[in-house]
Amino acid sequence: MKPYRSRLKIVLDILTAISEEGGKVSKLLLYANLSYDRLMKYLKELSEKGLVEEEMGEYRLTERGYRFLEELRRAEKLAEAFGFRF
Repeated sequence: MKPYRSRLKIVLDILTAISEEGGKVSKLLLYANLSYDRLMKYLKELSEKGLVEEEMGEYRLTERGYRFLEELRRAEKLAEAFGFRF
């Protein structure tokens, strides 16, 4: 059984996927390992918060999204350094 992923870890996975793999929904589904409905709910929330934007069926990170992604990566490293899972 796979370990539980926190909401922040799922957001980190989605933002990382957009940053590294591109913003096509099919790639995001595979990389973030989410159902279509759950992915779309997360993308809607991230869009409302100004972290991603959709253009012609593809998602991309905004400047705010890039900054948030970097901060999440730093927080993950810090948590792991103290023996916590993110």
